[in-house]
Amino acid sequence: MTDQPDRPVLVTGASRGLGAAIAEALAPRFHVVAVARTVGGLEDLDDRIKAKGGQATLAPMDVTTPGAMAHLCRSIFDRWGGVRLWVHTAVQAPPLSPADHVAAKDFDKALAVNVTATATLIPMVSPLLRPEDGAAVFFDDPHVGEKFFGAYAATKAAQIALARAWAAETARLGPKVHVLTPAPMPTATRARFFPGEDRAALARPEAEAARLLAGIGL
Repeated sequence: MTDQPDRPVLVTGASRGLGAAIAEALAPRFHVVAVARTVGGLEDLDDRIKAKGGQATLAPMDVTTPGAMAHLCRSIFDRWGGVRLWVHTAVQAPPLSPADHVAAKDFDKALAVNVTATATLIPMVSPLLRPEDGAAVFFDDPHVGEKFFGAYAATKAAQIALARAWAAETARLGPKVHVLTPAPMPTATRARFFPGEDRAALARPEAEAARLLAGIGL
């Protein structure tokens, strides 16, 4: 097994897609704390991480439950003293809809996952990141102004606004906050938006994970 640093990485939204690919890519070098609602997806991820000689702590919980996330952050602090990296990929994709037909329940769910959870998690995770070498990563998916994307674009843009503000506030003293834009990938989220496209032409999540991590020096 590869020697691993004393602080783990935290991946929220780790059960599939880019989150799972990043968790798997980091596992040979770091202990991974993987958070997601889908237990089966987390267990599959754990199997792949173990096959590579890595270790993971599975946290099957909802990022929109503040009490559960606060308990997790406290447990991380008590066990490791903090995290080296936080990768936030949890996202809610409401159905595409004209702006004047957006269902309130769909918008509320997207708001809870994409915005409120992010605003809640930043102050929870921030104390776990050392200013000198800690980092957080968020992922932009810009669709502002595109027809039928109103609910998703509005909530995703609000999430990124929070991340960019945090990045500006920590630019001098740390931790480092990155906002990255992945290439289109054949994820479940994208399949909801573009069900008929040629998925073979899209970037593989594993390749994007490697590219994005290399871009921030990991």
